[in-house]
Amino acid sequence: MPQDQADDPIVSISDPGEVGRAEHNRGDRFVVHVSNFFAWLFPILMIAISSQVVLRGMGNNQAWLDDLQWWLYGAAVLIGIGYAVTTNSHVRVDIFYDGYPATKQRKIDVFALAWLFLPFIIMCWDVTLDYAISSVKASEGSDSPNGLHRLYLLKMFMNLSFLFIAVAIWSAYVRNLALITRPLWWRKLLYAFPAVAFVVNLIIYYSALGLVLYTTEAENARQATRHWFFDTFAIGPEEMKYTIASALIVTIVIIAAAYVLRDKSGDAA
Repeated sequence: MPQDQADDPIVSISDPGEVGRAEHNRGDRFVVHVSNFFAWLFPILMIAISSQVVLRGMGNNQAWLDDLQWWLYGAAVLIGIGYAVTTNSHVRVDIFYDGYPATKQRKIDVFALAWLFLPFIIMCWDVTLDYAISSVKASEGSDSPNGLHRLYLLKMFMNLSFLFIAVAIWSAYVRNLALITRPLWWRKLLYAFPAVAFVVNLIIYYSALGLVLYTTEAENARQATRHWFFDTFAIGPEEMKYTIASALIVTIVIIAAAYVLRDKSGDAA
């Protein structure tokens, strides 16, 4: 679609994914394509709701239709979060934002995406991981005998959807960063330091957890986390976990390596 058509107010409402398409990177387009596919869940949801209303009025209530409505709505909303980030169609509560110069707006977007939103989504993924695994182990189903009995599929999808949202946030972050400076890898990592350190910490934590479970007699994660590597050490009056300290050191090393090996001939996608 031509850019002048994409900037049309009607297109902004009917197909926000086409707005600013010329500036989109591969991650942005991936999010838009996936979101456009999942948008078809909404008409299916309306059919499910209408069908249940009619059946219930006829005295033939179907519990599985009630469950299906929650499944469809939950999946569509989670994917919609990523779409809203990419298309900047979410609700913005900053009443001063529109009055700022474009450069300042981009700086605010970079900070909000990389320092606030992305770490929160990574935390959501981490918290719901055990939630999903526990549901799979229990083969969790519906509370109703006539309901949908593979509820663990929805909980697995919820956990995976946070990775999708993270891709949307990172792509939007890189796109906004590119409007301020050349988005070389060391800059992308440095300007998103909290999120990068959080990811490195999770990698170290789960890697260490798996290693302890594999090499010791620990039978579960609770016993494995009694290993000294998961303890804390004192830094003056404060304490810090070995895993967090390791993550900070590794993150700094990664950024430094990216700076040393930076590509001076072109920008990064």
